[in-house]
Amino acid sequence: MIVRTLAAALLASAAFAPASAQTIRADQSAFRALYQELVETNTTLSVGSCTDAAAKMGARLKAAGFADADITYFSTPEHPKEGGLVAVLKGSDDRIKPMLLLAHVDVVEAKREDWTRDPFKLIEENGFFYARGVMDDKAMAAIWTDAMIRFRKEGYKPKRTIKLALTCGEETSYAFNGAQWLTRNRPDLIAAEFALNEGGGGRLDPDGKKVALAIQIGEKAVQNYRIEATNPGGHSSRPVPDNAIYELADALRAVRSYEFPAKFTDTTRAFFTQTGKTVGGEMGAAITTLLANPGDSAADKIVSSDATFHSTLRTTCVATLLDGGHANNALPQRAGANINCRIFPGETNETTSTALKTAINDPKITLTLVPPLRPIAKPPALDPKIIGPATAVAAKHFPGVPILPMMSTGATDGIFLEAIGIPVYGVPGIFAETDFNGIHGLNERLRVRSLYEGRDYLYDLVKMYAAK
Repeated sequence: MIVRTLAAALLASAAFAPASAQTIRADQSAFRALYQELVETNTTLSVGSCTDAAAKMGARLKAAGFADADITYFSTPEHPKEGGLVAVLKGSDDRIKPMLLLAHVDVVEAKREDWTRDPFKLIEENGFFYARGVMDDKAMAAIWTDAMIRFRKEGYKPKRTIKLALTCGEETSYAFNGAQWLTRNRPDLIAAEFALNEGGGGRLDPDGKKVALAIQIGEKAVQNYRIEATNPGGHSSRPVPDNAIYELADALRAVRSYEFPAKFTDTTRAFFTQTGKTVGGEMGAAITTLLANPGDSAADKIVSSDATFHSTLRTTCVATLLDGGHANNALPQRAGANINCRIFPGETNETTSTALKTAINDPKITLTLVPPLRPIAKPPALDPKIIGPATAVAAKHFPGVPILPMMSTGATDGIFLEAIGIPVYGVPGIFAETDFNGIHGLNERLRVRSLYEGRDYLYDLVKMYAAK
């Protein structure tokens, strides 16, 4: 589930070559075939198979020279179509801990009747690739697989062992999750000093110019809560004030009005410090004030007028589902709603629950956690050993484009790895459009140039990490 949140206020000029000037190299042609095969393998939960996609990528790895012992396929009898793989390229120095390349191959559902083009056929049109998953997350899955293939074919001998994990289930919270399964059942297989994942990337302006790069360092945790009002009910011809729907409505108004306090992590403090200097004006001054005093309500109001900034500053909770009543001519016996919370690092399910109960302030309303219960977010460090190479390689591939740390307000599978002590970083490299490419929506697309440029950047980045 990719969520990139570079603020529009960071627009800046950067040189770029038009798509027509791009010439496909022989290695890009081979990569395109791999990418097409992966994109055109349906991996939706309803009718698709991640296991099939993993097998196809595994076959390509074996054709490149990986031995059977280097590739581990995994699935469970209960979820035979939601499997994945882990591949290992052994390093020359056992004293250096491995690195892990993580990507999910499952995709959000897509109905043919809703799309302009077949969502499971890779279409290249007017400088864009169109299909479900071309961005989220098969671009990264294809790039990681391709890099491993190139390393093997080139006879590259990394100092650091490189591991690749292609997993399933990231897009569906109630389904089997391969990343979570690996952390619980085969942590040895994915053990690493750090992992590289989705969640970072880059931002283009409406004209296709490169605005900024982002490296994701941390994310929020996701947790759903159910709030519910119950009542004996009765005949609708004898209404009384004690009504479950009205009580739920009051509770929902309280949730809407409640604002969690502004907070900073090391990552978001660095993000806002750099952003404040860039945007200037009233917004820049308010950011500076808020950095000095997170409790300054006036500054918070100004900064939070930007929806991205607002979500980056705090835990957020919002009603997403609603149900109630049992008959047209009866007083409701039950009314409930789902509250989806994105919990700021350092907060817990329990502290969030307490805050919601306090805001609702009605003993008639029950509040319960809705499974699954995901791990609490643990932001990784602003590690120079990670940020330094990412910045250096970016200067080579994207000169003049600024790079900044960010916390995702969404969620990725990285949260499962961080729970067992593997810091996860969402890498830069793949530039997204201002509308985030129709991810999870209709007609998902990715600029052809962005895919090939991102592939080159990430290949060099992995090599730099693997050489140290």
